[in-house]
Amino acid sequence: MLNTGRNAALVITTNQYFGMNTKRFGYFILASALSIFTLQACGNGENQNNNNDDDNDSTLIIPVEVNDVSRGDISAYYSNTATLEAVEEATIVSKVRGIVQELMVEEGDDVRAGQVLAKIEDDQYRIESERAKATMDRLHNEYQRNKELFEKNLIAAEVYENSRFEYESQKSAYELAQLNYEYTSIKSPISGVISERFIKVGNMIGTDQQVFEVTDFDPIQANLFIPEHERAKIKAGQRTELIADAIPGRVFTGKVQRISPTIDPQTGTFKVTVYLDDNQDALRPGMFGRVKIVYDTRMNTKMIPKAAVISEDETQSVFVIKDSLAFRKVIRTGYVNGTSIEVIDGLEDGEIVVTTGQGSLTDSTRVNIVRL
Repeated sequence: MLNTGRNAALVITTNQYFGMNTKRFGYFILASALSIFTLQACGNGENQNNNNDDDNDSTLIIPVEVNDVSRGDISAYYSNTATLEAVEEATIVSKVRGIVQELMVEEGDDVRAGQVLAKIEDDQYRIESERAKATMDRLHNEYQRNKELFEKNLIAAEVYENSRFEYESQKSAYELAQLNYEYTSIKSPISGVISERFIKVGNMIGTDQQVFEVTDFDPIQANLFIPEHERAKIKAGQRTELIADAIPGRVFTGKVQRISPTIDPQTGTFKVTVYLDDNQDALRPGMFGRVKIVYDTRMNTKMIPKAAVISEDETQSVFVIKDSLAFRKVIRTGYVNGTSIEVIDGLEDGEIVVTTGQGSLTDSTRVNIVRL
């Protein structure tokens, strides 16, 4: 009885305790749940912040293209435009009047100096030459006879001199007739190519009428008119390069042939004649081209791509890469040739310079080198 009472009292006491603290226990459960949520939220917040930091770090890595400082030869040159001309060109004219009987060549044909290009009907000139020769032979015989008589004092000196004068005059007439007869064969005075024909078979042509145009394409020349302040740089024999608009992708070399000793007071320029080598017979008179006269060459000098140089006012600089970081360096440049520029001071052999992307760089920017 007594033990039963104790157990009952214990049960009653426990139930009373939990009954009294049910509200507090609920608060405890709620507080625990909120704490766990808060910890998870804080953990997620920290992860998100870490991710944001990683994103911020990645935006600072700038992709760039680069190139090494190299060694090579670079030249300084004067550049100008010019229209190509033939060094030798002849307009052939008829030296006698007559009807064109035959054409031996056509436009585009190669000809040699002295080659017959066309024939004029020559019957009249042949007959005149033969008649003049016959008269000359008769007067020559009379002259020889009078000479013998004069030496024997059988005729007067006047008779002898008259016969000599008549003979010499007729001899000249015969030579002229013979020359006109030869002129019926129209010949080329130079070697070259028939660039134009002005006559046809059957045409009546007169003295000094144009019949052919002959052009020698080797060599081809270009005349440049250069400002007088460049005169000290240009000398005979300097190497030249030509790029013709009609033949893209090819460079023709040549040399300065001659320099005019005078300066045009109207334009302030002097004339420079350039001869061009054309072994493949590609250049033609009338073509338009760009000529460069190379007046100085520096051998084994430091060079970088021209695209790497940043010009601001009178300062030139580049970005160099070291340990994936970009650093700005001020440089001093020299000659420019095509896509390359000479570096006189500021860079060392083997340094890596940024050629693309430098507009987004500042000192110590982290970069990612893009290999193309």
